[in-house]
Amino acid sequence: MKLGYHLGYWGSGPIPGALESVLEAERLGFDSVWTAEAYGSDAFTPLAWLGASTSTVKLGTNIVQMSARTPTATAMSALTLDHLSGGRFVLGLGASGPQVVEGWYGQPYPKPLARTREYVEIVRKVLAREEPVTLDGQFYQLPLRGGAGLGKALKPTVHPLREDLPIYLAAEGPKNVALSAEICDGWLPLFFSPKADAFYRAALAEGFARPGARRTAADFEVPASVPVIVHDDVEEAASWIKPALALYIGGMGAKSVNFHHDVFARLGYADVSDKVQELYLAGRKAEAVAAIPTSLVEDTSLIGPAAKIREELAAWEETVVTTLLLRGDSGSLAKVADALS
Repeated sequence: MKLGYHLGYWGSGPIPGALESVLEAERLGFDSVWTAEAYGSDAFTPLAWLGASTSTVKLGTNIVQMSARTPTATAMSALTLDHLSGGRFVLGLGASGPQVVEGWYGQPYPKPLARTREYVEIVRKVLAREEPVTLDGQFYQLPLRGGAGLGKALKPTVHPLREDLPIYLAAEGPKNVALSAEICDGWLPLFFSPKADAFYRAALAEGFARPGARRTAADFEVPASVPVIVHDDVEEAASWIKPALALYIGGMGAKSVNFHHDVFARLGYADVSDKVQELYLAGRKAEAVAAIPTSLVEDTSLIGPAAKIREELAAWEETVVTTLLLRGDSGSLAKVADALS
């Protein structure tokens, strides 16, 4: 199993020590480095800035939000970064949720799977550069229907470095996971647990079995963001992760549409997820954090003494996950990498 380093998105400002951490990850032999975006910092700019100081690690977005850019704009950024990095770029895409898509980007959210299919198709047409890009879709039309009536089908002036630049899809629900297996080169799970491996393996198998699927299970990548904390006190290590879980389960989405909540409900924590959501949306965030049991953290993380982590790692190695995406500062990466070795 490979190791990657996930910087995530910025908080109130740039991530302290980001370059030092990325350089340490490359020195340690990590396979990849990833950035993210929500409604603050973007994913492409920090990745380009940090990638300029590296030479071997893959550079991925986990994730670029599709609603933030047209498909052709995303393809332009992807082919540009791929050239600048010497073919190290991985395009990770995601639909996000209706609160961000409609509230921040002012774009419609309904039918995200169908929208994703059209989006990826256009990106691939740009990267293939075989002919002017056209699509008469439900969500995207190139050239646009209506308007000035003067739209012209174009192909990129830049010749892409790789026509088959890898595209990964972030997904949590079974239909979207299956779509990733059908039209993409990898799947980016969030809050993965070995206990849910059979569920996700079945969803991926459905996608692989569809006509025209790009990949098989043998050549499909699954980099999973997994908190890893080497610490003698399991409860204390869990306490550092619980606030983020409370945010995602309770507040990262509307009460009626929160895909993160649903992930933990499927994992057997439906009552806990409901309680955390109720408390969080009522503004009782500390109580929401306290309502998360340590067992939930352990199901989706690797925490505790190094020996415990090594023992639990065996279960992860039997799953569909191909890369563990770690977080932390430059000082902790070597310690974590040693615990996972």
